[in-house]
Amino acid sequence: MEGKIAQLLTFISAIVLVLGAVDASVPAVFIFGDSTADVGNNNFLPASQAKADFLPNGIDFVRSRATGRFSNGLNSADFLAPSKHHSFLWHQGQVISMAKQVQYFETVRSNLIAHMGMTATEKLLENSVFFVSTGSNDILDYFAANGPVSRAQMIAFLSNVSVTYKGHLRQLYNLGARKIGVISIPPIGCCPSQRSLNGTSGCLEELNESARAFYMATEAIMKDLSCELKGLKYSLGNAYEMVTNFFRNAPQLGFTELESACCGAGKFNGESPCLPSSSLCSNRNKYLFWDLFHPTQAASKLAALTLFQGSEEFVTPINFGQLAS
Repeated sequence: MEGKIAQLLTFISAIVLVLGAVDASVPAVFIFGDSTADVGNNNFLPASQAKADFLPNGIDFVRSRATGRFSNGLNSADFLAPSKHHSFLWHQGQVISMAKQVQYFETVRSNLIAHMGMTATEKLLENSVFFVSTGSNDILDYFAANGPVSRAQMIAFLSNVSVTYKGHLRQLYNLGARKIGVISIPPIGCCPSQRSLNGTSGCLEELNESARAFYMATEAIMKDLSCELKGLKYSLGNAYEMVTNFFRNAPQLGFTELESACCGAGKFNGESPCLPSSSLCSNRNKYLFWDLFHPTQAASKLAALTLFQGSEEFVTPINFGQLAS
């Protein structure tokens, strides 16, 4: 399977070369993350149990095609890089870790050097934008495996994750990344899957507390790295505050359903993935959640707009638009 993945990434590197002629200011966009940013790489991972290559996934995509996106249409990666081909293999459960994604990027970088030479590759990478959106699965998997944990255990776990995360970002810098946009963890305790586990039908605050703590840890990481690494420019999106704002101002933002998934089964449609046999809502643009974990196309679009144009309340020290310029 790894041979096929390497072939896929070799093809991706060729795409990046073509993109250099399309937009000289941002020649390429590299996305590292989880299933919220997957544009169909899971289709190439036969061992993965997480699939979205069947309807109603993609029902609002071009020609109502299921592409492997965990969405009714476009997802966050599409809105973060609308005119670019973007790719990186994603982390969902036991599939491909962030460490492996960085390793695959190193292969792509080697291919670029072989094709363009070192100087041209370094220039391309320093002008490219690297988006990183990961961490939610780490927390979800930890709590699923350990159940209720003490605050001390949670802090120790998040500390270990933060050290690893910082190492990955430093490695990206060493491989040529100079513009890094980080998307923090949203209030994952409010996902339909987690509400369905709560006897009160509310959010699981233990998970939300972990998400808030991880944002603060990530904020400290980025400040440290920006002082340590010459030429690093970063933007940190506060996904927790963004989604909280969705909840506070739902009517003005066009959302009427914030708890249940549009596609699924059971309580809050959060007890099973979106399947061909699932219950499906008709007013998909009014829903925050597409399935038990992932946002709808409408929510992803609003999130991307906030990341690119938002104030320091949502993205700091600069927004993604300023990062790319």
